[in-house]
Amino acid sequence: MSFKALLSILSVVAALQGAHAALTRRVACPDGKNTATNAACCQLFAVRDDLQENLFHGGLCTAEAHESLRLTFHDAIAISPALEAQGQFGGGGADGSIAIFSDIETNFHPNIGLDEIVELQKPFIARHNLSVADFIQFAGAIGVSNCAGAPQLAAFVGRKDATQPAPDGLVPEPFHTPDQIFDRLADASSGEFDPILTVWLLTAHTVAAANDVDPTRSGLPFDSTPELWDTQFFVETQLRGTLFPGSGGNQGEVESAIQGEIRLQSDHTIARDSRTACEWQSFVGNQTKAQQMFQFVFHDLSILGQDINTLVDCTEVVPIPAPPVGSAHFPAGITNADVEQACADTPFPTLPTTPGPATSVAAVPKPSVPA
Repeated sequence: MSFKALLSILSVVAALQGAHAALTRRVACPDGKNTATNAACCQLFAVRDDLQENLFHGGLCTAEAHESLRLTFHDAIAISPALEAQGQFGGGGADGSIAIFSDIETNFHPNIGLDEIVELQKPFIARHNLSVADFIQFAGAIGVSNCAGAPQLAAFVGRKDATQPAPDGLVPEPFHTPDQIFDRLADASSGEFDPILTVWLLTAHTVAAANDVDPTRSGLPFDSTPELWDTQFFVETQLRGTLFPGSGGNQGEVESAIQGEIRLQSDHTIARDSRTACEWQSFVGNQTKAQQMFQFVFHDLSILGQDINTLVDCTEVVPIPAPPVGSAHFPAGITNADVEQACADTPFPTLPTTPGPATSVAAVPKPSVPA
């Protein structure tokens, strides 16, 4: 399905949802100040406010927001119908197992470093009457809402919590090949997450940083604007790599083009794979696509392993993010001559270069509890 066709469908759905919401009687929440279309959503207002004030530093797109989004993926993607077909437990998807069994799952190699955000979230889970599975996905949606230019992500309640840990080996690694990643995501989603939708999921890397790929450096961002939901990630991964931000030679890392910025091997190879290169390039400068395609795939990611017919849609509780800031550009010191053209069908867009000395990106401070 083309982007334009899907965009038309999403626009119609949004219009219908808006009309339905306008006709739906709202219920007064017990807090005396909020209303909701379903009483089950009322509890989320207090969770949202607590998260914003006490985890996300008053509503900022910082490491706590980044890592909360990362946690949604690492929890949800741990499901394998293929293993179930072989008579083995294949994980429960978005079931909270990464936090419920954190002593096991945060020790899995691809989950290294997530123990920090899991521990930061545990006090919030303890003081709110919400399943762990629901909390993880909701916290990710709230965190993203603090990033200017982001989409409003889906929020559901009613998920069933895990009763056992997911098996190891179900979360993709940055050193995996495109085939390994495509196969893993297709298995987890029963075929829905194909190579194109894998690119859509990777839009999340626009607000991401690596803490454990390079053992000598933490908080290394994947693009030059880790506090913004924009398309710079798709621009900068397509540039010719010339340096490492730290020690270099680390498993799952390749050279980046900008000082202080890390590039994952998996992002690099998927950006240049013939099955995905043109889709990757199509995000450059297309803010609407960067918003709506991730909104679409996050919805389905967040309910993997769950029965949507038993869930209540509480997306209305998620704040609408601030509008995007800026537009696609080459960081200072970079031009079109530095692009490694990978899409065989369409030339890379011509972009302006930010004036000034060569760009150097600051590290993202690691997660911490607000004072």
